[in-house]
Amino acid sequence: MTQIDKLRHYWHYFKMDTPLFLMLMGISIFGLTILYSASAESIFLVYKQMLHFIFAIGVMLIIAQIPPRVFRRYSPYLMLLGIFLLLLVLLFGSSSGGAQRWLDLGLIRFQPSELMKVIVPIAIASILSEKTLPPQPISIFTSLAAIIVIVLLIAKQPDLGTSLLIGASGGYVLLFSGVRIQILRNSWLNFGVISAGSLGGGYIAWNYLLMAYQKKRIMTMIDPTLDPLGAGYHILQSKIAIGSGGLFGKGIEQGSQAQLNFLPEHTTDFIFAVIAEELGFIGVLLLLCFYGLIIWRCFVISIESEDTFSKLLGASLTLIFFTYVFVNIGMVSGLLPVVGVPLPLISYGGSSLITLFASFGIIMSIRKHKIPGYLS
Repeated sequence: MTQIDKLRHYWHYFKMDTPLFLMLMGISIFGLTILYSASAESIFLVYKQMLHFIFAIGVMLIIAQIPPRVFRRYSPYLMLLGIFLLLLVLLFGSSSGGAQRWLDLGLIRFQPSELMKVIVPIAIASILSEKTLPPQPISIFTSLAAIIVIVLLIAKQPDLGTSLLIGASGGYVLLFSGVRIQILRNSWLNFGVISAGSLGGGYIAWNYLLMAYQKKRIMTMIDPTLDPLGAGYHILQSKIAIGSGGLFGKGIEQGSQAQLNFLPEHTTDFIFAVIAEELGFIGVLLLLCFYGLIIWRCFVISIESEDTFSKLLGASLTLIFFTYVFVNIGMVSGLLPVVGVPLPLISYGGSSLITLFASFGIIMSIRKHKIPGYLS
């Protein structure tokens, strides 16, 4: 056996999907380059992020070895563990910036809501794949109840952005399972009822549920000049950075907004504005193409899987990844309220990165653990 054959053997043993793995590594290297520029050539920050990547890749390798049926079997225990950790956060969690979202265990400090980004899709996919699709009312009710409990626990921290994203992750599984919203037979009446319900829900949320700072974020999204030196400062500086990049950008380490610290959070939530300023429209377009290829490959893996659970789980995790990309870019561009969602695989941070690679590990597991006839 040649060295190349040995490498292929070990590569297959680790259950890695080569196209997806190469795309993830490519965009990760790109992210480290942008982080180096955005952090004013901070080798220390890049080094820490490299350690995050190494650990996250290790997590992905481990998860890729676990067959999807194992996740399905232990999904109730994972959900109970997640709820237990969220309750611990509310009772004993450490606070930062007015929010109580972390568990401090001494050596490590982590955010349990990040785990729910993976646990919720696994649990809901398990519930809905127990019988034939579209799901029965009891399965839909159980799924919605689980989603609502998790969303409320996370919103209580408070972390409205993460709670809505996790709620969406469970909703995506319901969507892919074939659930239909059919209130009345006439489609126009359906549209009218749903529209009226949405308006009513929006009125109740604005007047009775949203906190003052959350309302301020929405108003700032509509008109950042209402508070140009306060709540609107992030968006205004971000728009300046994006607009000044032009077609080809100013070049790496040449962006004035990031390099002169006009742009807040330029290594985390607003790093997309750095990409737009330094690499221009062409750089942004290439990044979006990279994201598109990753999403396409993940959907292909999900569609080609041979059991219902894997199809639901893979497709929902893929759509969640798309949602993170969409929300971050919309937030930085001023099209959505600022909710603190990092740009996947680019922004500095460990917890979100590990969660992402765990999701990709599950998708790779689906690719390499096909079981003919299993819950098909």
